[in-house]
Amino acid sequence: MGTNKHTQRKAKASVDEKLRLSTPSRDLLESLAVSCASKPSQDNTFQYAFALSKSDNARELEYAVTILDGLIKEKYEYQIDCMYGAATALYRLERYDEARTRCEAILRANPDNVNTAELHLACMEGADIAKDKKIKRAAIEGTVGVAAIGLALSVAGMMLGGKKK
Repeated sequence: MGTNKHTQRKAKASVDEKLRLSTPSRDLLESLAVSCASKPSQDNTFQYAFALSKSDNARELEYAVTILDGLIKEKYEYQIDCMYGAATALYRLERYDEARTRCEAILRANPDNVNTAELHLACMEGADIAKDKKIKRAAIEGTVGVAAIGLALSVAGMMLGGKKK
């Protein structure tokens, strides 16, 4: 799958916008939770977990992954959808490598899945951005550390120089 940075950036912007617009309301999540508890079924559980996978709450996203993985282990009929929901939740948690791995598994089974292909590209871009941030943070921290050492040495030098008089 040949891609370039522009394609990845565009995919990430698109996925981020779609997820921003599809964040479930508290009322919807509550309604689905009640339905799931009062009428337990794999379908109700899936609907609840899939909605949770688009939440903006980290605990709900983690819970969505747990539920969706459980449905996969139980051989739920819509395993690809469970995998996509889990990949979406992992993406929202900024666990891009894990999300990307899920997307790749889906694409091996269903290479024409457009939404998964877009999420896969977004994961690649998200991972690149996270890596760049980490490098910049390390560079800034290193610079601050060197400056602090320089300042400490200067102060020590002045104190030692002042004692010689």
